[in-house]
Amino acid sequence: MRFLTAGESHGPQLTAIIEGVPSHLPLTQEDINRHLQRRQKGHGRGRRMQIEKDQVQIKSGVRHGKTTGAPITLVVENNDWKHWTKIMGADPISEDEEKEMKRTITRPRPGHADLNGAIKYEHRDMRNVLERSSARETTIRVAVGAVAQKILSEFGIEVAGYVREIGGIVSEATPEGLSVKEILSKTEDSPVRCLDKTAEQKMMNAIDEAKKNGDSIGGVVEVVATGLPSGLGSHVHYDKKLDAKIAQSVMSINAFKGVEFGLGFEAARKPGSEVHDEIAYDSERGYYRLSNRLGGFEGGMTTGMPVVVKGVMKPIPTLYKPLRSVDIDTKEPFEASIERSDSCAVPAAAVVCEHAVSFELAKGFLEKFGSDSMNDVRKAYEAYSKKAREF
Repeated sequence: MRFLTAGESHGPQLTAIIEGVPSHLPLTQEDINRHLQRRQKGHGRGRRMQIEKDQVQIKSGVRHGKTTGAPITLVVENNDWKHWTKIMGADPISEDEEKEMKRTITRPRPGHADLNGAIKYEHRDMRNVLERSSARETTIRVAVGAVAQKILSEFGIEVAGYVREIGGIVSEATPEGLSVKEILSKTEDSPVRCLDKTAEQKMMNAIDEAKKNGDSIGGVVEVVATGLPSGLGSHVHYDKKLDAKIAQSVMSINAFKGVEFGLGFEAARKPGSEVHDEIAYDSERGYYRLSNRLGGFEGGMTTGMPVVVKGVMKPIPTLYKPLRSVDIDTKEPFEASIERSDSCAVPAAAVVCEHAVSFELAKGFLEKFGSDSMNDVRKAYEAYSKKAREF
């Protein structure tokens, strides 16, 4: 299974094409829209979320509510496009129109792709870079992840993303002992998608303070996936390790600068006896671990324990308190221009991370059990599960 996305932040639409989804998977637009709505929530979001009411259109690969096995095309229209049709239009323009064109960007913002992308692709107008590098692209990635979650849910696999830390304020409440449904129920009711009510208010206060100061703050999100079988991924080569694939996917999310599994970097500060997960067996469960410090992975493969992934999001670099930069035309210093932005997007990033992880898990699942039809996948999964229990 693989996907491509296309589209710009202020272009007409965002598009994804997903290949490799099995046939006969029940799938409707509402299965995807509820996830898109989750991404738009959260304390600290900017004005763009008041403009866009993201709704997906399924353009191919689904007939009468079930997938056909053909590539699935997903489209999310940008409501703000109507204000940008001349600036972002695809048709050629005259020299006079080009001179009159507003919003040409020659001033790169620190922390963005502006300058590097302009140099690489030879753009004197850096809008050609920032329109594609915008986090608006994560909208369609959530749509793709929603399809992946639909696949996983057919086999009792559930995934939840939530916030562990914002601006140095750490949630003391942990998901241990909670089902994925319970985690989602608690965090979806939280403006910052957090399990800790005390920390929740402190996080909101920190976001408000950052916004008042023209600044932004980042944080840490966590994703938990339960119900996975052991043996997804492989130890035989670097590019087959599933935790490595997940790490790459998480790191590709805008503004993410770090990823951990289980104890993560904390493992470096503990002895081996407090890091590794002891193995047990019973006839009902088969093999299982007595702890889950390694976050559900050993040797690049799932262990059957919950997968636990953390992602670190830096503060959004578009500030209302501009940082210094240099104009690429005049080479003169200036304070960076301001584009519409959030003061904190960590709660939304938890949803994006959840769906990035979901796609890699679903991809690994189908690589193991086939991807032609859901009936074939189910038969292969059930046979393997029986073998693993009796091994």
